[in-house]
Amino acid sequence: MAKGYWIGRLTVTNPDGFQDYAAISAGIVQGHGGKYLVRGGKFDAVQGDARERNVVIEFESYEAALAAWNSSDYQDAKKKRDGNCEAEFVVVAGYEP
Repeated sequence: MAKGYWIGRLTVTNPDGFQDYAAISAGIVQGHGGKYLVRGGKFDAVQGDARERNVVIEFESYEAALAAWNSSDYQDAKKKRDGNCEAEFVVVAGYEP
């Protein structure tokens, strides 16, 4: 079965408010079986527009990734992020040849 991923691109507009989200989101993600592969860090925008922060989180399956996103505990945490950053997120299925 193919893994599932959250892929996010963010620009933090209110660092103080965003910290509330950052402080609790990792534990929630891990509680749903998520593993951070990328969380911020160095990058080069080699094509197209970029945001200052990139996130890739791996889950056991697409269904698990989507369930984690839709969970009440993550949605409650996400409310702390909303209004403190501009973001795009997708939940995608991994490639399985």
